[in-house]
Amino acid sequence: MAGLSTLILLLWAAKDAMPSSSHWKPTWPSYRVPVILPQSTLNLDKPQFDAEARLEVVSPCGPACHKSSPLPTYEEVKNYLSYETLYANGSLTETEVGIYILSNGGDGSQGKSRTKRQIYGYDSRFSIFGKDFLLNYPFSTSVKLSTGCTGTLVAEKHVLTAAHCIHDGKSYVKGAQKLRVGFLKPKLKDGSKGANITNSAMPEKMKFQWIRVKRTHVPKGWIKGNANDIGMDYDYALLELKKPHKRKFMKIGVSPPARHLPGGRIHFSGYDNDRPGNLVYRFCDVKDETYDLLYQQCDAQPGASGSGVYVRMWKRQNHKWERKIIGIFSGHQWVDMNGTPQDFNVAVRITPLKYAQICYWIKGNYLDCREG
Repeated sequence: MAGLSTLILLLWAAKDAMPSSSHWKPTWPSYRVPVILPQSTLNLDKPQFDAEARLEVVSPCGPACHKSSPLPTYEEVKNYLSYETLYANGSLTETEVGIYILSNGGDGSQGKSRTKRQIYGYDSRFSIFGKDFLLNYPFSTSVKLSTGCTGTLVAEKHVLTAAHCIHDGKSYVKGAQKLRVGFLKPKLKDGSKGANITNSAMPEKMKFQWIRVKRTHVPKGWIKGNANDIGMDYDYALLELKKPHKRKFMKIGVSPPARHLPGGRIHFSGYDNDRPGNLVYRFCDVKDETYDLLYQQCDAQPGASGSGVYVRMWKRQNHKWERKIIGIFSGHQWVDMNGTPQDFNVAVRITPLKYAQICYWIKGNYLDCREG
């Protein structure tokens, strides 16, 4: 069974977005994204760090609920995209932003208790074993947060994750001030020094090597929304590490409409807490979408929150296939669909506005963030 799982995994990892026809390639669209720039920054009181870390978000507002919500005004969007920055010394700032060169372009898409269950039928997740997989792209871009969530490397010193892994909507979680990011590394047998390693001294297990976080950005849309109709749309955060991680990272991209995704399918890897110490990969079809969210039934458990949702498409300008992060896995929704209970796992889409914001957080120069 393990050999079969590995074979299936190899096939999907190598061809997760191959076109269905030799005459057509799913191609990354070109977006002219707006510009988001800081306008003013205020110092805030140091947070208490008294919230319990949540490894999943549960919301009763499903696709129909989100689609029926009124569009936000320009001032509301500016408010949602303003952000807090938490520093390693515990200091906190709030930055108001301005939005410029807005275009009409976009991505073209417009109560019942239960036990926790995020597995749909047969469990289709693959645990990734062996350093040949874990240390190679794209699996090597997945990292573990000390608060229990997953993150994805999106730049030399930056990790994209879910906001609820850092902030519960009211307060920063315990451990957020001393937040660390864990990278899986080979754990050598006793007596091995790492040089001239023979087959007998190959790693038996993997271990985490941790890097401290220098600062964290969380959008005010999450802090003000707290996982209600608005909040889940902004369940993302960016972490800046104290030093470069020296691994290949995955770029972010504007999320295309679900109908333009290869096979209508998404992929992500995370550290599900029912498989401690294992990186778990999965893929599944998108079932529904709103402008800000992707609804799917990828098998997942708490701990996978914050995983980068990616697809692989053809980059016309570079004449090559390229994977990009198009969303952040957020959590679970239990929805009344026309009187029938139905559950979804939800990912926050990287819209043109969110792309502009996250890219500016990474690069610090809007000129480098004009093409999504």
